[in-house]
This record gives sequence, C-alpha cells and structure tokens, in this order.
Amino acid sequence: MNRAEESNPDPFFYFCDILLKRPIVAWYQPKQNECEGEPHLPSPPTVNLSSGTDPKTERGEFYHGWVVLATCLAIGIIIWGTRFSFAVFFESLENEFNWTRTVTSGVFSVHMVVGGVFAIIGGWALDRYGGRIVLTVMGVFTGLALILTSQASTPAYLFVSYSFLLGIGTGAIYVVVVSIVSRWFTRRRRGLAIGIVTSASGVGIMLMTPIATYLISSFGWRMSYFIIGAAGLFITIPCAQLIRKAPDEVEKSIFIKRGTPAESSHNEARMFSLAQAAKTKNFWLFMSMWLLYATALYIIMTHIVRHTVDLGFTPMQGGSILVVLNSTMIIGRPIMGRVSDSFGRKPAAVLAALVMAAAMLWLTTASSLSMLYLFAIVFGFSHGGLGPPITTLISEVFGTRHIGAIYGVIEIGWTTGAAIGPALAGYVFDIGGNYDFAFLSGMVAILIAAALILLVETPKQSGTGQLTE
Repeated sequence: MNRAEESNPDPFFYFCDILLKRPIVAWYQPKQNECEGEPHLPSPPTVNLSSGTDPKTERGEFYHGWVVLATCLAIGIIIWGTRFSFAVFFESLENEFNWTRTVTSGVFSVHMVVGGVFAIIGGWALDRYGGRIVLTVMGVFTGLALILTSQASTPAYLFVSYSFLLGIGTGAIYVVVVSIVSRWFTRRRRGLAIGIVTSASGVGIMLMTPIATYLISSFGWRMSYFIIGAAGLFITIPCAQLIRKAPDEVEKSIFIKRGTPAESSHNEARMFSLAQAAKTKNFWLFMSMWLLYATALYIIMTHIVRHTVDLGFTPMQGGSILVVLNSTMIIGRPIMGRVSDSFGRKPAAVLAALVMAAAMLWLTTASSLSMLYLFAIVFGFSHGGLGPPITTLISEVFGTRHIGAIYGVIEIGWTTGAAIGPALAGYVFDIGGNYDFAFLSGMVAILIAAALILLVETPKQSGTGQLTE
C-alpha cells in the first residue's frame, strides 16, 4: 500500500464525519488487510471518564455537544413556557365559556396526565428513532395544538386540542432533553450540562408569562394562542434539525453496519435495557425519590401564593415570592450540577435535599415578608440543585443506551407526586385551617428522599477512570 492510500480515510467515515458533521469519537484510519483485501475495523476508541474529555476537545476542535445543549435549551424554553402558561389564560377561558373552575382546571389536569403517558412513549421513541425526529414531532404537535385551541368553542374541543394534543407535544420534554444531553456529555461535565438544560423550565415560565399576558391584553386569548403556536412551529422545528446522534450512537451504528459488535465509547458500567433496569433495587429507589421530591415541591408551588395571602400580604406580594423562588431555581440547577461533577452526585443531591427540608421547616415559622423571601431564595436554589445530580446519577447507574425509556418510566413517580402534593396540602388546610402540617409533611418526604439517595448502589470507578460493576 502506498503512502497516499494509507493517508486517505474510508469514504463512509469521511462522509459521516465531514459532510454530515456528525462527531465521531476519533478519526478512523482503516488498514487494508493484505490477504483478503477488505478493510480491517479496529476496536472502538475509549473516553477517559475520570477526565470526561472528548477526543475532539483534546485536539482543540469544537465539540458539537455544546450546539446540541444550546438547541435543547432553546426548545425546552419554548415548550416548558408554553406548557405552564395555562395559568395566564385561565381567567380568559373561564370568562369566555362561563365554565366552572373545576372544568377549567380539569383541562390542565388531563393535559398533565396525558403528558405523563407520552413521557414514557417519548422516551422509547427517542431510543429508537433519535432526538431530531422526536423533537420535530413534539414541535409540530405543540404548535398545531395551540393553533387549534385558538378556535375552541366547547369543553370537548378544548380537551382534545389542548389536553390531548398539547400533552403529546410537551409531555416528554424533560425525558427527551435530559436523555439527549446525557449521551453527549461524559462524567466531567454531564451534571453541569443537565443543570443548564433543565433550567429551561424556569426560564420558559419567566419569559412566557409576561409575553402571554401582553398578547392577551393586546389581541385577546384566541389570537394569543395562535401567535404562540405559530411561533412554536417556526422555532422548534428548525432548531430540532441541529440535533445529531451522540458519538457513542454514531459508533454503535457504524459497527452494526459492519457486522461488528459495538462497545460503549463512554465505558459505562453496563448498558441496561428498561426490563433489566426495572429488576434492580436502584430503579425503584429512583422512582420513589421522584415521587417524594415532587410531592414536597408541588405542595409549595401550588399553595405558597395562597399561604402568603393568608398571612395578610397582597396577591402581588405572594406572586413575587414565587418569582424569587423560580429565579433562584434557575441559578441552582447549573451550579449544583457542576458541584456534582466535582464532588459526586450523591453528596450534592443529599446536601440539596437537606437544605430544601430545612427551608420547609423555616416556612412554618415565617411570618414576615422578609422571612418569606429568605425561604424563597433558599428553597428555590436547593430545589433547583436537587434535580441535576439525581438525573445524572440515573444515567450513570443504568448507562445511556436505553436511557430515554428508563427516564420515561421513572417519570411516573414524578407525575404521581405532582398529583399527590397539591391535593394533600389542600386537604390539610381544609381540616386544620393552615398549611403547617402540609409543609412538615413535605419536609419529611424530602428527608426520606435524602435517605434513599444514600441507598443507591453506584458503579465503581477504576484507577484508569473506567467504570466497573
């Protein structure tokens, strides 16, 4: 073989890496088998998980994972903001159709249930078809659902257009974006990346609330839904086309096409399927954590404004408490994600859970506005800091190959807790006339979640930085 032939890469890999701009774990230089005349496929390159570096980064090349992260962040802001803007439209819908609050609230409640179902389906579809297709479909359903909602005239129509169709479009957003990001980033930066992308929920709410309020006051609720839906279509669908397969997914598909068994480029301890994961203790620990975490969180998120008003403050002041809480949550997610990268997932998660529990205890004694603001700052930061370490830990315990389906089913715990928390707090208030026992119940739930975090069995890291069982 002459030098020119030896220096030219295989055309298939050249097409994947250059023309399609799909990051491959390392440049593949084929060696010709002199006997058979067929290319010899070398063993896949590995990534050192102790450093978490990617070969492209080590060579000084731009890592496409940051583009994927920014894309997921942008799509998440739009979809989460759209999903939770319902509160802004609540009064308009109630007055337009002369509905009871039960019927109006039921539209969003059914939407959340449908979203929980499609979180599971979306996770499975992500593993099978990839992030680009799934996010594109979600963008289409989100945009069309809002456009159709703008034409609603009956409760049945709204339940179909908003509850069902928008549930399809938005239900899997958390599962999809954290699964995509988990595959693109290794241990060194995975916590930070997940913290950044999940902060989209808070940013989306903060941005969409004033936008929706302005549109409703200027154009009415029907045109507002149409505008938001059309904007969602024209932003999310093009953004979704920037999503590429992660390096380990590209490598896996290449080896499958060549008929060679693929190894994980990220050296995960083991790549669990959903069925395998569901047979482990860790799986049920994570689902229980999510249930307890969501129960405590939604006790606060649904009742803190009303609690503030009960203490003698104005609804606007109550709303400002929620704004402060949401703002510090946005800050807490990337910071605690980065802390978990440096000091470990379990220590970071336990610390956040303990601070969150202490804040809920503080709330039972808070009587002044300054004490309530202090609660909002501490609770918001710790709530934001609890999610990324747990989410990252899930991907490192079960591997990333089937993480979409695994995240989707574990999300059942979160959905269940989100339903229990508000109802529990309302029941406690109806019986006792205050929220103290509800807040203490949330504190206990978080403390139990902290204990469950310590029980998770994690894969050990060898001296070479590789994970072992």
